[in-house]
Amino acid sequence: MMQIATYCSRLQRRSSCRMISSPSLLGLSMLTAAANALSMSTSTSSATATNICNARYLGKSDLLVSESCLGTMTFGIQNNDDDAFQQLDYATSNGCNFIDTAELYPVPLSSPDYRAGATEEILGRYIAKDRVSREDLVIASKIAGYSPNSSVAAARSYPNEPISPPPDCRLDSASVKNAVDASLRRMNTDYIDLYQVHWPDRYVPAFGMTTFQHEQAQQRESDDVSILETASALKDMIDEGKIRYIGLSNESTFGVCQWINACEQLGIRDKLATIQNSYNLLDRRFDTELAEACHHYDIGLLPWSVLGGGLLSGKYNKRHIASSSLASTTNSRFVRFGDYMKRWHPNFATKTTLDATEEYSKIASDAGLTPSELAIGFVRSREFVKKNGSVIVGATTMEQLKENLAPFADDVTLDEEILARIDEVHLKCKDPCCSL
Repeated sequence: MMQIATYCSRLQRRSSCRMISSPSLLGLSMLTAAANALSMSTSTSSATATNICNARYLGKSDLLVSESCLGTMTFGIQNNDDDAFQQLDYATSNGCNFIDTAELYPVPLSSPDYRAGATEEILGRYIAKDRVSREDLVIASKIAGYSPNSSVAAARSYPNEPISPPPDCRLDSASVKNAVDASLRRMNTDYIDLYQVHWPDRYVPAFGMTTFQHEQAQQRESDDVSILETASALKDMIDEGKIRYIGLSNESTFGVCQWINACEQLGIRDKLATIQNSYNLLDRRFDTELAEACHHYDIGLLPWSVLGGGLLSGKYNKRHIASSSLASTTNSRFVRFGDYMKRWHPNFATKTTLDATEEYSKIASDAGLTPSELAIGFVRSREFVKKNGSVIVGATTMEQLKENLAPFADDVTLDEEILARIDEVHLKCKDPCCSL
């Protein structure tokens, strides 16, 4: 019954991407909000506002974005300019107006082809070609947090040669302003809609780590750049018109609360809009204290790695490859880079991670969905995404991008039976890809 109901639902919703195109499609509150956004000179243009798939505002901001956000971290290593332009053209023509990048991108940094800022440069070349009006895009970028002897910090001299020897990446006032200016130059734009702190300057367990290490924190505390200093520098950038809103990333509940306090002191509380943390079927840590804090502070989630680096797509799973329309290639992340994102890598992930992935693949197959559709559908179902967030999806091929964007256009919705089965798997071993 679940499979039949899912198929019927998808047939009814096919090509029904909820775009803002007429008052009849809007509730009164949404109509009022859309009118307010359109009246602002710095907001999205009327052309964009009528073609945004499943539009919503980030946090309490006036940034009107699509439910999907195109992630770009493959641009520059796994994808060249032509690949990237095709992805951008396809995404924007299918109602996605939100693009996420970072000064650090592309990844992985271990690739011999790595060069900090290359992804932003590709976006800059795309913008320069005027294939889409800059005003019709909402562009998010990120400043890297603490990292010693960093090639990312060295690249802030762009378009000049990188600084030698490489300085540390920090979040002090001068570093923030240098990073913003470098990103603006690379992207051929006068402003960044959402500027995010990629990870904190202070020590915090991140990227799959779950245990707070007191010794590491104590070693760093005397040298930490305060959140107030970083926020003050970002306020200066807002005042100069270089950025519009602030976002956090890989941040903890404590950090969110400290950022709220700092922004309130500086009178820019309304400028803190989002948080970008890992969230997927294999990593649901956001469900607890962070979800509560962001609910009360009206901060929207931009979940990254919703497919667990590609593991949840099913393309690495030979036993259930029939349930996925895609197979891994020599350019796939976990084929090309043997030591990258080990917590999700099919050769290094824990048995519980791989077992859970298998079970989710089975649930998807029973429901008549691909593994990617199930994984993305689950993230779409979360209130902290539906209310004021957006789902970051990326791809290395056009076929992958089409599959990853399809759940938004088709409005693939998971019913209570599917969600209950997902929770059963989750309760067997919570967040299996995370480590101490």
